[in-house]
Amino acid sequence: MTTKDSGRRSWARPVVAILVSAIFFVPLYYVLVNVFKPGELIAREPASVPLPPTLTNIHAVLTRPDGLFWVSLANSMLVTLLSIIVLTVLSAMLGHYLARSGSRWTKVLALFLLAGLMIPPQVILIPVTEVLRLTGMMATLQGLVLFNVGYYVPFGVFVFTGFIRGVPVELEEAALLDGASRAQVFWRIVFPLLRPATASVLIFLGVWIWNDFIDPLIILGPSQGTTITTGIYRSIGQYQADLGSVFALMFLATLPVLIFYLALQKQFVKGLTGGATKG
Repeated sequence: MTTKDSGRRSWARPVVAILVSAIFFVPLYYVLVNVFKPGELIAREPASVPLPPTLTNIHAVLTRPDGLFWVSLANSMLVTLLSIIVLTVLSAMLGHYLARSGSRWTKVLALFLLAGLMIPPQVILIPVTEVLRLTGMMATLQGLVLFNVGYYVPFGVFVFTGFIRGVPVELEEAALLDGASRAQVFWRIVFPLLRPATASVLIFLGVWIWNDFIDPLIILGPSQGTTITTGIYRSIGQYQADLGSVFALMFLATLPVLIFYLALQKQFVKGLTGGATKG
């Protein structure tokens, strides 16, 4: 490689990175500038900088008479927290079983879970609604949580399985010799070592479930409940919409998941690289 080719690559990479970042930043820019801009100015000048900025849109969303934002926020937080907690526990336990067992049954189970990762949720949504209707959980938050757990557990299992294979099995064998039960070995020895993998699973699944739109819309129904994404949809009328409130609602909807990501970001990359390179 010549010095000239090396110089071209040295400036080409930053340029490409800046261009790609600019493309992804455009939607974020539109949201940020229009949150602090009067509604009538949004339709006329959507890309202009809000001068002077105003908090009218955010205040209008927070003080809506129907409490749309607060109800949607509470439902989304409840569904997301319950889903990721159950998913983390089940995925870690099943991942440990798959990583430590070498039987043919575990290989068949792994292939079954892999098949689950290949199926889009919209494909199985109609059969799932029929099952939930027969069990009496249609149009309930419990039914939505059950759907999330059933669909996303394969992803969590594969992340934990790859990471657990890098944990020395001698640690577990030593604890068993000392008289610990298998449950104690897992929860006291193995699970504390899985913090990076746990952070990755929590972030990925938390963001996916929080941003999910079609599944809550269908499972909860048009009038039985709302999450933060369906709340944005329902804030738009058939013939008109308060664009300022819509942008403010989108802005407020991103804050909880952004804070959640920042709180776990230190373990995030460790979990991805650990699960990808071990096994």
